[in-house]
Amino acid sequence: MKQETPSLQQLLNSAGIKRRFEELLDQSAPSFISSILTIVRSNNKLQDCSPNSILSAAGIAAALKLPINPSLGFAFIVPYKGHATFQLGFKGFVQLAMRSGQYRTLNSGAVCEGQIKEIDFVTGEIIRGEKISEEIVGYVAYMELLNGFKKSLYMTIAELQQHAEKYSQSYAYDLRSGRKTSVWSTNFDAMAKKTVLKKLLSNFGIISIDQRSADLATALQADQAVITDEGFRYIDNERGEEKVVPFSDVIDLPEADEPEESDETNTEEKND
Repeated sequence: MKQETPSLQQLLNSAGIKRRFEELLDQSAPSFISSILTIVRSNNKLQDCSPNSILSAAGIAAALKLPINPSLGFAFIVPYKGHATFQLGFKGFVQLAMRSGQYRTLNSGAVCEGQIKEIDFVTGEIIRGEKISEEIVGYVAYMELLNGFKKSLYMTIAELQQHAEKYSQSYAYDLRSGRKTSVWSTNFDAMAKKTVLKKLLSNFGIISIDQRSADLATALQADQAVITDEGFRYIDNERGEEKVVPFSDVIDLPEADEPEESDETNTEEKND
């Protein structure tokens, strides 16, 4: 006889799952668990996702100690083809980088026409100009480390659109169908700010396995992934990196095939 797959509520009510979230979040665990249920109940597509994928995505956010309340913009649980993916917001990248204690300044934002005069092809230094219109022509990210190292990265609107079409199947679908279903279509500004900052940190940031930088390294790998027992699986892009880091090396949430009976968890709380 086939064993019935436990529901998300049953998984969250199991003693092992509760204990692991308490180990990660201490007294904040109950409110975090409550926020998981609230987010799922307010999103019909998430309700169609496998409970284990929802739990795993939430587990990464908990391990990184980032709230998943959509309105805060730190981390998100995003549905895609029956799976819940973990996604880091712009604020999440900033938070994790600043926690490392090695960044003096970190920012990204829109660039209007005329604000960039030219970019030195040797040093990559951006030479500022004067804004001549309100038209947004690209996005820039900037970082400065405490040791004095500085770096910036600029991408035009066209480059960002090409990036989105290549790495997001849902955005490519929007372009083909004329619909707006992906975050790239509904909130291009937020995704553009995140993308330039992520590329800057990936290429020039301090990404190491020491305690202070490990969370940022994990977040860069987990972003936009379905978290499986084998590793991070990217299903909405062309990267094809099926196994990057074993999930058990990051958070190791226990199995909960036989959840214990428990009282209903109260839910109250608030995406990118």
